[in-house]
Amino acid sequence: MLKPSSAFSHIAPPPWLQGLTIEPRESLTMASFTAARGRVETLIGTIREAYGVQPSRGPGRVAAHGISFVWTGPDQWLAIAERENGRDLERELKPLLAGLAAVVDQSDGRVVMRVSGPLAREVLAKGIPIDLHARSFGVDAAAVTHASHIGVVIWQLDDVPTFEMAMFRSYADSFVHWLADSAQSAASAAV
Repeated sequence: MLKPSSAFSHIAPPPWLQGLTIEPRESLTMASFTAARGRVETLIGTIREAYGVQPSRGPGRVAAHGISFVWTGPDQWLAIAERENGRDLERELKPLLAGLAAVVDQSDGRVVMRVSGPLAREVLAKGIPIDLHARSFGVDAAAVTHASHIGVVIWQLDDVPTFEMAMFRSYADSFVHWLADSAQSAASAAV
């Protein structure tokens, strides 16, 4: 019988790391969904009615009632929630969005890494080619980009700042190594 395993099981934050918190988010359920042709307005209304929040029509993130919706492309979103009490977003969204969207489970195919603290912007900017300055990328901003060579969806949660990045599970190890190298470089520059 197969047992779930962490994409980050062998990863530990470097002991010298200060001003940066790195946290794998392994208790999430995720589902991507894409609006059917001509159904996007109805889909947005359905989400608004069910969850009290309207998914962004452009790069951004919205959250309410324990679920967030991150824009991932025109008429496409990634839904994310804690997997508490057996919650499964694919099973939750498929009947709700029947005839309005294609819904696909991403819970085992993607991983989310949270990076926060005073050094977060500096560390992430070493490999993410978008402007992460607070004036350009603030709370609830989101982008589809890459970190070094790894495709990611990044969004900002708060002003700490705290960022989360979703990526394909098979790139988790490579991402963490890049992140550690970037953090070490930033820490060395701060000395």
